[in-house]
Amino acid sequence: MKRKSIYILISVLICLAAGFLGSLATQSSVNNWYLTINKPSFNPPNWVFAPVWTSLFILMGIATGLVWSRGFHHRWVKTALYHFGLQLLLNISWSLVFFGLKEIFGALIIVVGLFILLLFTFKWFKVVDSKAAYLLIPYIAWVGFASVLNFSIWQLN
Repeated sequence: MKRKSIYILISVLICLAAGFLGSLATQSSVNNWYLTINKPSFNPPNWVFAPVWTSLFILMGIATGLVWSRGFHHRWVKTALYHFGLQLLLNISWSLVFFGLKEIFGALIIVVGLFILLLFTFKWFKVVDSKAAYLLIPYIAWVGFASVLNFSIWQLN
């Protein structure tokens, strides 16, 4: 039990660190460029994003810790964690491209890739630990919503 708790703590910290990296790019333009672009009517208020993403990164970390605690020497655990790591890199990349580079279409390509990779991550997490997989569902739903939002912003601009 102690080992599992350590894996979960480390995983949560890694996920929160990834979120922090993404937020650095976001802060560079959320209060200027982002305010000037056209957004759809269903765009949430800016204050919603930080608590939602913080919650999602914590859930992702717990899920990852549960998978990791099954033993990195297992093929399915490695496969699940490789998928997770790749999607986490895409997650950070989205913020860098959308907010840092202000490339709406490039970010759209990334978020669609992120969504697809998340579905594979869910599949592999489910092979290892179904509870861990189900903890990813809010994240998958939010990235699906973010994909639609990104597409709409691209269309409007």
